[in-house]
Amino acid sequence: MAIQRSAGILLHISSLPGPFGIGDLGPQAYEYLAWLSEAGMRWWQLLPLGPTGYGDSPYAPLSSFAGNPLVISPQLLMEDGLLTRSELDAATLPEHGSVQYGTVSESKTALLVLAARRFLDEAGSTERAAFTAFKEENSQWLNNFVLFADIKQHYDNEASAAGGANSSWNLYWPKELAHRQPEALARWKEKRGRALDLRAAEQYFFSKQWSQLRARAQALGIGFIGDLPIFVAMDSADTWAQPRLFDLDENLNQKTLAGVPPDYFSEDGQLWGNPLYAWDEHHKDGYAWWLSRIEASMKLYDQLRIDHFRGLEASWAVPQGSLTARNGRWEKAQGQAMLSALAARVHGQLPIIAEDLGYITEPVRDILRQFQLPGMRILQFAFDARETGRLDPGNPFLPHHYPTNCVVYTGTHDNETLASRIASLSPMERDYMERYLGYKPVDPVSALVREAMKSKADLAVIPMQDALGLGPESRMNIPGTLGGNWSWRLTPGQASPESARALASMVEAYSR
Repeated sequence: MAIQRSAGILLHISSLPGPFGIGDLGPQAYEYLAWLSEAGMRWWQLLPLGPTGYGDSPYAPLSSFAGNPLVISPQLLMEDGLLTRSELDAATLPEHGSVQYGTVSESKTALLVLAARRFLDEAGSTERAAFTAFKEENSQWLNNFVLFADIKQHYDNEASAAGGANSSWNLYWPKELAHRQPEALARWKEKRGRALDLRAAEQYFFSKQWSQLRARAQALGIGFIGDLPIFVAMDSADTWAQPRLFDLDENLNQKTLAGVPPDYFSEDGQLWGNPLYAWDEHHKDGYAWWLSRIEASMKLYDQLRIDHFRGLEASWAVPQGSLTARNGRWEKAQGQAMLSALAARVHGQLPIIAEDLGYITEPVRDILRQFQLPGMRILQFAFDARETGRLDPGNPFLPHHYPTNCVVYTGTHDNETLASRIASLSPMERDYMERYLGYKPVDPVSALVREAMKSKADLAVIPMQDALGLGPESRMNIPGTLGGNWSWRLTPGQASPESARALASMVEAYSR
């Protein structure tokens, strides 16, 4: 699906304001859609929407298919008659301030369990039929996910009570459950049937609320851009349900860990720790898991960004037990064959945006060309002399080098805000930026947002922090760090009519 010249905003659901400590799919999301419409935006880009685990990262969800219960709206559940006003009032948290995941999880989980119980006990025939249809349509992943989540909670609680940290299913669960012995799973289902149904109801709530929000977006002419992490978490329903698809040994332990090699930014490289794919196993069944995963995302979004797209051509494989990523090696992937199978399935151009940052080889470029996939350009990298000590007029992130078939971002969720980056420019970099612009801007953040808007790139996506000119306190994530990430939120009224009008003026001026 070709992207027409347009613009969008990058903001995760969790970053919306709201009365329950975290942004959700309720009234504030609809207010934000109205703001996007006023700003002339055609796209809302999100981070992954899966249920988060240890570290709260949306890029290490407990499932590639399930929705995050923490972003279900209690207000909409109240409108459905599943919660009362007094119950919501008792669970109210600050409208603004960073997401405190521990507090939010405890508070929202209690509300969701209460709502799910009422739903299972009191839902009318129409709603019951819709729930049954949802379970049947999604049984391929839903049955495994609710079972995984229930067993995980039990053994995480057990580890916590013993003073230990939560541990992955392959290390802490009893062998019969880790290895999915049918008798053991049957016993668990029989004993915990009601709890499994409650978790399935939560997924139904998420699906229903998302569908309603998307319908409103479509009525306003706004599409959603989703985000697909290239790898899955080891501690996930994906690896537990189909371990043969991952590079694990007979004891279900990882043989290799995902990462990236040493570079200018890190002399040890980055050791992410995700399991790598057993691509030959995926090939045997026609890449069925990959196709299901992407098709499930296509049901949620209008476009899909694949994070670390380079991993579909080759992945940096680090031996198990390594403390750094130094001793890894590149192992070929079969992403090109998988995308070919996907293209044959959808009978058209793939609605995929490739995160093609970093060291990109010619084979990766071949895949981008074959499927006509737009790549990414990061504007805040355009005036960067930190790596070489000199400025490069051939820098591909300078706007005059952009192809039309690309997406320009002023920054991503992993970058500092544009205001923070500009403040840290060296005198040489600042001078070059001003010479490139042709003037010395009073508001350099707005000036660079304007450069993104006027560029040739088919799509310009501006992180909300940059659209509002916010500083380092609003950064979403610092890669390689644990704690304090993914927690930034807008304050009520921060997305103002004035900021919408300023963006709408740019959209009109540059035909977006």
